[in-house]
Amino acid sequence: MKTRPLGNTGIDLPVLGFGASSLGQEFRQVRLDEALQSVHTALDLGINLIDTSPFYGRGMSEVLLGVALRDVPRDSYQLCTKLGRYTDRHFDFSAKRVEESIHTSLHRLGTDHLDILLLHDVEFVPLPQIWEETVPAVLKAKEQGKVKAVGFSCYPLKTFHTVLDHVEDLIDCILCYNRYTLQNTTLVDDLLPRLKAKGLGVMNAGPFSARLLTRTGPPDWVMEPEEVKQAARDAAKLCDERGVDLAQLALQFSCEHEDLATCVAGSANPVNVRKWAEWLAEPIDRELLDQVLAIFEPVKNLGHESGLPENN
Repeated sequence: MKTRPLGNTGIDLPVLGFGASSLGQEFRQVRLDEALQSVHTALDLGINLIDTSPFYGRGMSEVLLGVALRDVPRDSYQLCTKLGRYTDRHFDFSAKRVEESIHTSLHRLGTDHLDILLLHDVEFVPLPQIWEETVPAVLKAKEQGKVKAVGFSCYPLKTFHTVLDHVEDLIDCILCYNRYTLQNTTLVDDLLPRLKAKGLGVMNAGPFSARLLTRTGPPDWVMEPEEVKQAARDAAKLCDERGVDLAQLALQFSCEHEDLATCVAGSANPVNVRKWAEWLAEPIDRELLDQVLAIFEPVKNLGHESGLPENN
């Protein structure tokens, strides 16, 4: 698997990262054997960045990863976990909880250090706490050797810029989801120039935009406007007529940009993980890509609000 540098961190990441949210049964019930096998399949294919969070399955994802990785050499994979978001309603970015969360995650994952630690979905809390309390606490953990690189994740562009105004000289990276896809390229159009200028690492996630960019279409809880969902259905139909899965085109597109260190996609199904690696080994159908991008042009970059109203 091809790798790219994560900004100035000295960490190289595979262009496709393994997202472990599905191991926490966030989307469906999973069997233990397929959950563990999906992790091992990813590692066998060189997909050796594993992204998780205590929010995923309310700890289940980290626990199962600890089991899956128990006999795997620690220097053969890279772990990214998060803190601050623990349920749909429970957010705690206090310094006290930072220390507790890191301690708990290390125990669950069976390791003494994290490669990357992210503040998870910071748009759900009043933002001054992030730079006044949370970032200093995670920097302390970094000084103690518990973490190699620190950063944050969120969805609203306004939140990214507000937080970066205060911490861009302190952190190492960010993770942005659903903002570099066939339908939405705001990560590259809006954020990337600022991040590159500071040498910050950029992690992309959500190439399928919560299944919007797949044959099956999105679940009911996806909040994108109806016109975006219709464009996705039209794009999927065109791809099917050409004998191509829209998801293949979506993954290839989201993993291709040279300035994005990695693109994280998640599945607890080892068949999917192997299929993704096979797709990335194939060339993009440029003619089809242009036609699909044309379908999305009228709804390009339309999204949804997330978090506190003042953070959007």
